[in-house]
Amino acid sequence: MSWGTELWDQFDNLEKHTQWGIDILEKYIKFVKERTEIELSYAKQLRNLAKKYQPKKNSKEEEEYRYTACKAFLSTLNEMNDYAGQHEVISENMTSNITVELARYVQELKQERKSYFHDGRKAQQHIEICWKQLESSKRRFERDCKEADRAQQYFEKMDADINVTKADVEKARQQAQVRHQMAEDSKADYSSILQKFNHEQHEYYHTHIPNIFQKIQEMEERRIVRIGDSMKTYAEVDRQVIPIIGKCLDEIVKAAESIDQKNDSQLVIEAYKSGFEPPGDIEFEDYTQPMKRTVSDNSLSNSRGEGKPELKFGGKSKGKLWPFIKKNKLMSLLTSPHQPPPPPPASASPSAVPNGPQSPKQQKEPLSHRFNEFMTSKPKIHCFRSLKRGLSLKLGATPEDFSNLPPEQRRKKLQQKVDELNKEIQKEMDQRDAITKMKDVYLKNPQMGDPASLDHKLTEVSQNIEKLRLESQKFEAWLAEVEGRLPARSEQARRQSGMFDAQNPATVNNCAQDRESPDGSYTEEQSQEGEGKVLATDFDDEFDEEEPLPAIGTCKALYTFEGQNEGTISVVEGETLYVIEEDKGDGWTRIRRNEDEEGYVPTSYVEVYLDKNAKDS
Repeated sequence: MSWGTELWDQFDNLEKHTQWGIDILEKYIKFVKERTEIELSYAKQLRNLAKKYQPKKNSKEEEEYRYTACKAFLSTLNEMNDYAGQHEVISENMTSNITVELARYVQELKQERKSYFHDGRKAQQHIEICWKQLESSKRRFERDCKEADRAQQYFEKMDADINVTKADVEKARQQAQVRHQMAEDSKADYSSILQKFNHEQHEYYHTHIPNIFQKIQEMEERRIVRIGDSMKTYAEVDRQVIPIIGKCLDEIVKAAESIDQKNDSQLVIEAYKSGFEPPGDIEFEDYTQPMKRTVSDNSLSNSRGEGKPELKFGGKSKGKLWPFIKKNKLMSLLTSPHQPPPPPPASASPSAVPNGPQSPKQQKEPLSHRFNEFMTSKPKIHCFRSLKRGLSLKLGATPEDFSNLPPEQRRKKLQQKVDELNKEIQKEMDQRDAITKMKDVYLKNPQMGDPASLDHKLTEVSQNIEKLRLESQKFEAWLAEVEGRLPARSEQARRQSGMFDAQNPATVNNCAQDRESPDGSYTEEQSQEGEGKVLATDFDDEFDEEEPLPAIGTCKALYTFEGQNEGTISVVEGETLYVIEEDKGDGWTRIRRNEDEEGYVPTSYVEVYLDKNAKDS
């Protein structure tokens, strides 16, 4: 079926229809364009979503991604990025293969359609001109025929009239002949134009218009085919990314299947394991018999000499109850400010020693009473170093040896620090080797550079290596101590006159490491005795009896001091007492009057005579 033969008289309708076809094509182009914008927007939203949940660098979130579940989630986020990339590919391919191509085709189509309908209008105009010529020649022929007929009638009338001269009759006859000849000429011209018009009309309706309409039909059919092909491309662009999207989804499933709950549980153990032993059983306290505790009961030398069993919470070592203390209870250790002692002439009592030792005037109470007192009162630190250490930790300073952490966590931190230092050392050594090679090149080829210019840099790198090695050795020593690779200190080294070395001034300086500090710092040191007993320092001295410190000298009171606050002791001018802990820089000296009375007095109130042998040891 051809438009040229079937629609020969529908020129205007075909013009409207072809314009509608172009409008449909442009509408489809707009649809695809909006689809590409949606794909880009969706891809952007997916990328932003994946970025939003990505772990931040150097943050706690990054450490959490050690767990397999978090790793699987991270893989999901990465796959979502690839998933978003496929939607970007869809947008890009649709834009290049459909939108751009169809837009170019529409411009060509408009030009082609314009050309065809221009030819059609030109043919229409030509046939209309031919028709006008035909009508004009026909009217002229008709007019000439009428004129010839009137001239003939006039000649006949003149010829019949006897009154008309012969000249007039001849003139009428000649006029009639002229008119007749003009009619014949018009007739011939009309006939010629008519034949020409019929020919042009035949060509118009059977050749020109069918050809033009056929081309328009072919153009329209190509448009229809093109839009169909574009729809196929539209689907194919989607289909091409389906395998890659499927791989992304497969990777997400694979990541989900890689989640190992047992491994994550083990990581939790490694992350939070403290290394402490759980507390042992608490011994039964018999209230049917009066219990009297003295300082000598807890003396290591007395307990050994008398063969009495040492009071302990149970098991091989003393139970550590501090892990069960609430955090705010621990931090309350740091709430009291360290106030300086009064000047020597002042008679007023000094401010209380913050977290000072338990007043010797207090009676020893059963363990249960003391535990209740601990939970309802502010704990006390028996060492000013612990207070200073606690304050520094409260202000945010972390000990260099990570002693504020439990044993297992401390070991991990130290190991991590050692690994970091070793990497830095290796980096510096590589740099040193590179500088050395460059110096050798300069020595062999002086024109390339001055070897002496590298000496300063080489010296600087060597110094950095030495510093890093010393730092690494320091952390390795702490690590070895935590892992138990260093030999334990001998009993003789840990004793002084039958007492723990932890009580002498040298060790008191490191009291924060020998005892549990209020923020959870620790250094657990155990020494095995011949009887197999194990002693361990605990978080707070409230839980176990303090070992009496050995006297390191004597002192004479220069002024009278009334120790009215907890941790202090009253002295009378001229009184001689024993010094058990010298001033550590805080203005207080710890003294003892007898086994049951000891405490702190201002250093400026006494004159101290240290025992040289005790001080040296």
